[in-house]
Amino acid sequence: MNIILVSSRFAKVRSITLNGTHLLLAALLAMGLLLAAVFALQYTLIRFHPDAMSTEMRAWLASVQAEGQQKQQSYLREGLDTMAARMGQMQAQLLRLDALGARLAKLSGIKPQEFNFDQPPAQGGPYIPAMQQDVSLSGMNQQLANLSALLNDRNDKLMALETLLMQSSLEKKQFPSVPPTMEGWHSSNFGWRLDPFTGKNAMHEGVDFMVPEGSPILASAGGVVVYSDYHPQYGNMVELDHGNDIITRYAHASRLLVKVGQIVRRGQEIAKVGNTGRSTGNHLHFEVRYKGHAQNPTRFLQSAAS
Repeated sequence: MNIILVSSRFAKVRSITLNGTHLLLAALLAMGLLLAAVFALQYTLIRFHPDAMSTEMRAWLASVQAEGQQKQQSYLREGLDTMAARMGQMQAQLLRLDALGARLAKLSGIKPQEFNFDQPPAQGGPYIPAMQQDVSLSGMNQQLANLSALLNDRNDKLMALETLLMQSSLEKKQFPSVPPTMEGWHSSNFGWRLDPFTGKNAMHEGVDFMVPEGSPILASAGGVVVYSDYHPQYGNMVELDHGNDIITRYAHASRLLVKVGQIVRRGQEIAKVGNTGRSTGNHLHFEVRYKGHAQNPTRFLQSAAS
């Protein structure tokens, strides 16, 4: 297509040649302008004259709005499902922390009424509203993630504390702290004395309890039986290994109730009082040895009682 321009301003005639590409671009431009005008007109009608809209336009707008609301609700549901799952995990973590706190309170000797993990903590005070923005869904998810990480950290630290308390409690149970008999009196203390058979000065490496025959002999601490048999000097004797190089001996028994290799608890009955071995009468000879050396048992019992 040739367009010839004739004007008194031009010295000569000018011509413009339009090919198919130019015509296509012009058509597209015209169509775009037409669509823009239509949308502008529709927006004006919707904005200022909503009653003038056609039924088809109303239906189309309603479908667009419904689709948008559906997408928004789907997004909210997904967010709420994620938050509910995290809340469930945190509730499980809180239950574990409550159980762990109760065990720690018991191990540390705290009174149950001081830390009651079955009830929420008491709170109160005047209401002073804060000026703050609404929390978004993404912000709430981030706070939940931070709180979950904090709970995991506290759980790990409390578990480590529980391990230390249990180890301390176990060591106390393995420390000679319970009197080996519930009755009787000291007939001979630890230290130098006149030997009852020779009358000469001799070392007495334990404490003698004057107790009637057949009275229970109790383990002063938890441990393993390493000797339970007759001994020429000690008579029927039980020897317990409590670890940490601590050993206790219970001698002159009339009857032995435990065997070698058996694990006994603190306060458990292990033998009966008697008059066997190198003995002048019914009594219990009790020794405490550390690294093979005899120690004064009274000091152990007094330290445990204090």
